[in-house]
Amino acid sequence: MHDVLMAGAIMAGLGILLGAVLAFAYRFLRVPEDPRAQRVESMLPSSNCGGCGEPGCRAFAEALVKGLRQPSGCTVASKERVAEIANFLGVDAGSLDRKVARLHCGGGRAQAVQIAAYEGFESCRAAHVTGGGGKGCSWGCLGLADCELACGFAAITMNGNGLPVVDVDKCTACGDCVVACPRDLFELLPLRQPLLVQCRVPLAGAAARALCTAACDACGRCVQDAPDGLLRMVDNLPRFDYARGVDPGPSPTFRCPTGAIQYVPQQQFAAAEVRP
Repeated sequence: MHDVLMAGAIMAGLGILLGAVLAFAYRFLRVPEDPRAQRVESMLPSSNCGGCGEPGCRAFAEALVKGLRQPSGCTVASKERVAEIANFLGVDAGSLDRKVARLHCGGGRAQAVQIAAYEGFESCRAAHVTGGGGKGCSWGCLGLADCELACGFAAITMNGNGLPVVDVDKCTACGDCVVACPRDLFELLPLRQPLLVQCRVPLAGAAARALCTAACDACGRCVQDAPDGLLRMVDNLPRFDYARGVDPGPSPTFRCPTGAIQYVPQQQFAAAEVRP
């Protein structure tokens, strides 16, 4: 009986001690929270997509009230909601260099060579690890819609040519399609830059064209025709310097023999629908 009472007293003492430690930690170590953060979070779309660069809407709201970010950084909220948040915080809404997901492949069923019929689990990733899904080009889109399924904003649909189409009005640049594609064909690029290389084949000449009629054959004409050295050849593919923020105009596309490089004004852009 004595041992039971002693054990109970020890447990009670430990409880009191730990409670005192927790009370001390809360009183002196807690980090004060700006009450505006909860209000701002309620004004955000709760999509937690990561398009703003933060891990979620709560983190973005906290960054806003601390003055570390601007309301326009939310790529999902409407202009009216962004303005509302800015007015609530008494800050400038800011401007956003909007990005969208763009596909680096123009070789659908009508252009790419098929060397076998794929019969298996309908997934790009599954096809990629089991011989490439029957497509002759080891770098091209597999067309099994992993990106469409991954997009939580219904911004991607598959067209009749077996290629994904991006709706720029719905795309929030969350990056889910970038992660979903096993061949790294999606890239988040500035919407204001309408020049796009729709190929990832690192081969040149006839070797590239043998795989896909829409492949870049590394002829280099686009680089020669681009103003101010905005394009350069890297691994047999033209690379555009988006960081310079210069619109090169459509001239780099005029002499492309396969249509692998396209110039499409931002409101008309639809990934992979530039060809029939």
